[in-house]
Amino acid sequence: MATLEQLLAVLGRQVEVKGGELATQLRVSRPTVSRLLASAGPSVCRMGQGPATRYARARSIAALGEQIPLYRVGETGRPSEAGILYPLWNGGCWVAQAEGVGERFAGLPPFAADMSPQGYLGRGFASRHPELGLPPRITDWTEDHQLIALALRGDDCVGDRIIGAASLDRFLASPLRPATEAQYPELARSSMSSEAGSSAGGEQPKFTAYTEGRHVLVKFAANDDGAAAQRWRELLVCEGLALEAVRAAGIPAAATRSLRVEGYQFLEVERFDRIGERGRKALLSLKAIDNEYLGHEGKGSTWTSAAHYLQQSQSISDEDARRIRWLDTFGQLTGNTDRHFGNLSFFEEGPKRFKLAPAYDMLPMMFAPVGTTIVERAFEPRPPTSETLDVWSDAARHALAYWTRLLEAQELSQAFRARCAQCRDSLAALMQRTPV
Repeated sequence: MATLEQLLAVLGRQVEVKGGELATQLRVSRPTVSRLLASAGPSVCRMGQGPATRYARARSIAALGEQIPLYRVGETGRPSEAGILYPLWNGGCWVAQAEGVGERFAGLPPFAADMSPQGYLGRGFASRHPELGLPPRITDWTEDHQLIALALRGDDCVGDRIIGAASLDRFLASPLRPATEAQYPELARSSMSSEAGSSAGGEQPKFTAYTEGRHVLVKFAANDDGAAAQRWRELLVCEGLALEAVRAAGIPAAATRSLRVEGYQFLEVERFDRIGERGRKALLSLKAIDNEYLGHEGKGSTWTSAAHYLQQSQSISDEDARRIRWLDTFGQLTGNTDRHFGNLSFFEEGPKRFKLAPAYDMLPMMFAPVGTTIVERAFEPRPPTSETLDVWSDAARHALAYWTRLLEAQELSQAFRARCAQCRDSLAALMQRTPV
């Protein structure tokens, strides 16, 4: 007679298996398999319904167990149950929306991958929450570490999901604490003090705030006299003006506001995954979508090529595909060398259906310092290709207007504006000799 231990051992050797296959492997009858599965309780994850049901061994995570509840916060701020996440023994997870109905993921589901601490804001997470016992560097985290962070301290993450009852309780108990612009310098200093050293990899120092009825991400550049600090202050001005240029082209972009307080340069970027005081909206980055559904990001991949794949699979509309090509082209023609898959996001409209979210992180990163060093890079605007022929002329026209606008920005130094003039002239020359 097969035992529960034998059942779990068999399940642990494979990704998933049907009941009939389990009976064969255990050399027992189907009724015996059914009894074993019933006795296994949460140690076994059931995926699907009826004859198509598959079984996988569940994985228990310290402090979380084998089943992690999921919630969604609606646009009015009211949370509701949204299923259960089952970590699996052999990696990945099953997300059940209802009895037997759900989706299996090779790693974390896309929404959880986006919610996980990352970048500048995420790097100090472990030091801010030592009670969780997480590795100090998020680059050393496993998926279990990510789930522990999200399920126990994930009450204010990107998008509309909340993972775990403890994080939901924190959301329900946490009052909003409005901030004023006069508090921004202290918030900036606090943000910097929680980090180990200076910002790495071009990450822009930032903090989140709720101010004047808006949830904002506040980027900032230091108030010292160094050349690198001055350049970052200028780039924040450039970012706000770039998003204005995108809106002028009829493409949604995040609303921004530039501020100078106590020598700091601040750029408020209004969050579009937040609605009113407590409301939220589902949001996924292109990186998360690509990791799960496309596997496209890599050498030679671009926003334009990803848009082609998403359009082919009917995951996005033809208009959104055109807008992505436009943004990619505009970015290239304005020196935005940071067009990675984390800098483009989508609202969820249904299973594998997405709507392009407002543009953000648009700025001429070719001017970004490396540490404390100013690096002067050549600007090489590219002519249209067969993929961008339909959008290049319009994107170039708005890019030229953007460079011209930077020349008029008195917040920028004379030397910086001189570089912008060179870029404008290079683009104008390309437009003159390009027959589109």
